[in-house]
Amino acid sequence: MGLDKLVDKIVALGVPGLVLLIAMSASGWAGAAALTTALAFLGGPLGMLGGIAVLGILALISKGVANYGFESIYSKVLQRLKDEEGLTEDELIEKINNYPISRGLKLKLIDKIESQR
Repeated sequence: MGLDKLVDKIVALGVPGLVLLIAMSASGWAGAAALTTALAFLGGPLGMLGGIAVLGILALISKGVANYGFESIYSKVLQRLKDEEGLTEDELIEKINNYPISRGLKLKLIDKIESQR
């Protein structure tokens, strides 16, 4: 298979294909061992089946981001966490501060919470 055909197949998979490619390259293996290791890594304690589920969820999320934009999605998620889960703004801010995400993203999410007051 030529490089162009391989790239076409990865592009057809979209974001999950790119994530799988990166996970496979980070595994240090080649071929089927790289695929198995990458899926097991992505799946965490659920193993390869969990990895396949993660890729499916990534497909849904990436399609949603493409259709609606990141900001509108996280704004709605924050609002529902307050309305349906009963979390207070202080609880949401505390959870965000404990997540392993960049400082910039934390500040953006906290700013969104405070602007919804």
